[in-house]
Amino acid sequence: MEKPWLNAYVEGVSSQLEYEEATMSDSLTVSAGKHPDVTALIYFKNKFTFRQFNDLVNRMANALVGLGVNKGDKVSLLLPNVPQVAIATYAVWRIGGIVVMNNPLYTDKELEHQFIDSESKFLVTLDLLAPRMLALKSKTGIEKIIVAHIRDYLTFPLKQLFPILAKDKHKDIPPQQDVYEWLDLIKKYPATDPGIKVDFNEVAALQYTGGTTGVSKGVVLSHSNFSKNCQQGLAWIYKLKPGESTVLGSLPIFHAFGLFALNMCVRGVWSMVLIPRPEPEFIMEAVHKNKVNLFPGVPTMFIGILNHPKRDKFDLSSLDICVSGAAPCPVDVIRRFEDLTKAQIVEGFGISEASPATCINPVGGINKPGSIGLPLPDTLVKIVDLYDKSKELGPNQPGELVVFGPQVSDGGYLNMPEETAETFQDGWLYTGDIAQMDEDGYTYIVDRKKDMIIAGGYNIYPREIDEVLFTHPKIAEACAKGVADDYRGETVKAFVALKQGESITADEVIEHCKKSLAAYKVPKIVEFREELPKSAVGKILRKEL
Repeated sequence: MEKPWLNAYVEGVSSQLEYEEATMSDSLTVSAGKHPDVTALIYFKNKFTFRQFNDLVNRMANALVGLGVNKGDKVSLLLPNVPQVAIATYAVWRIGGIVVMNNPLYTDKELEHQFIDSESKFLVTLDLLAPRMLALKSKTGIEKIIVAHIRDYLTFPLKQLFPILAKDKHKDIPPQQDVYEWLDLIKKYPATDPGIKVDFNEVAALQYTGGTTGVSKGVVLSHSNFSKNCQQGLAWIYKLKPGESTVLGSLPIFHAFGLFALNMCVRGVWSMVLIPRPEPEFIMEAVHKNKVNLFPGVPTMFIGILNHPKRDKFDLSSLDICVSGAAPCPVDVIRRFEDLTKAQIVEGFGISEASPATCINPVGGINKPGSIGLPLPDTLVKIVDLYDKSKELGPNQPGELVVFGPQVSDGGYLNMPEETAETFQDGWLYTGDIAQMDEDGYTYIVDRKKDMIIAGGYNIYPREIDEVLFTHPKIAEACAKGVADDYRGETVKAFVALKQGESITADEVIEHCKKSLAAYKVPKIVEFREELPKSAVGKILRKEL
């Protein structure tokens, strides 16, 4: 197939890579051996070198073996961005276990489904969630629970003050059978490598999709998927050198994008600043204090910083590269953020089914605002007809985005053969996103196939309306959606959250849209809200509106 995007690759970035068949756990061992004293994780004022990180992984790996975890067993993690989530992930991988990532914001019903569907036998969770998980335990296959605390890795005097200052942020769990304290296990077991051989092609994780389109699906991903996607990312972001760069860990690691960032840090020998609560002020403070160079984020994070009243109190000049993903970033936001920080925002596209990174705008190359950039090395992208998947479309024709590459899951969805057969065909991943590719090979996401509005026979893509709404100086967040209409079938409704202290009428919003949109695309209804519903990574949840 033609690959027009190769002409836009930055000099020095190869379109084909020679992959090292090393699992991410192997990569940590190598990084700790070659760069033992480089800082791997930063958690408040505590810093862990790569040697210390690797030792903690070995201790927890030996603890898991001691608790009865065997190769192929599923270990569920239910943790925010605390050191334990990074340590536990790599510990499970080191002994050939399968990591099952879970969202701490999920309801008991959602978590019960994921625990049962994944056949998880072990769970590592936070103390605040432990009482709920203990109550849920009998309804699932969970046999043993490890309880971690936010205070476990706080330094003096914050560790001593934390129980007093944050009474609602910790909970002591009474001793009981099959429940273990994280630090007790770390202290009990040695820091020696458990010596378990893990095959590069074995299953590494079940990455559950967000569930915004129904029951969450467990994507089966291998060590090969993660490692090769990580190597693709490092080849793309070539500017950051081992031992010299600091990355913001504001994306939840239980999310595919956040896990990708952690893996990049491990293999790239970069420092990651862990932020349990990714709020704008915490993010800006972390960048300011730690001289962060790389900021992987989502649009709401960049928007939150731009609109924050304390923005000018923090020095963000250390930022060099920002990678925006998980949702389309409004072009106006990209331009304003780059003006503020002088950093380059490279927008990309990832999906859990592809480990997740597939396309990114070139670092140091030509970026096209509004596009998701170019396919990563060894990645193929094509646009196919929405109703005839065998028909590939030409430049600037909207259709379904389809991806092929070593990062694409070859295991499909757990326990879902029909959905697997529909989404994965001959190695190609049918993403469900509507996109178009220009003559230079840059791809543009038009919208989700399921989000498309059909009004009066016209196909309307909400993303286009969102872009216009975001250009209004008084609007902080916005989202367009189709709602039922007796005459048109569907009509466009805009949900709007205003910047602090601003006021505007629905008619003003509609008039603003009329300046840039065809009449049939202009919202007919406007609803104002204080804020819009978001996922754990800050993606606006259109389906919930």
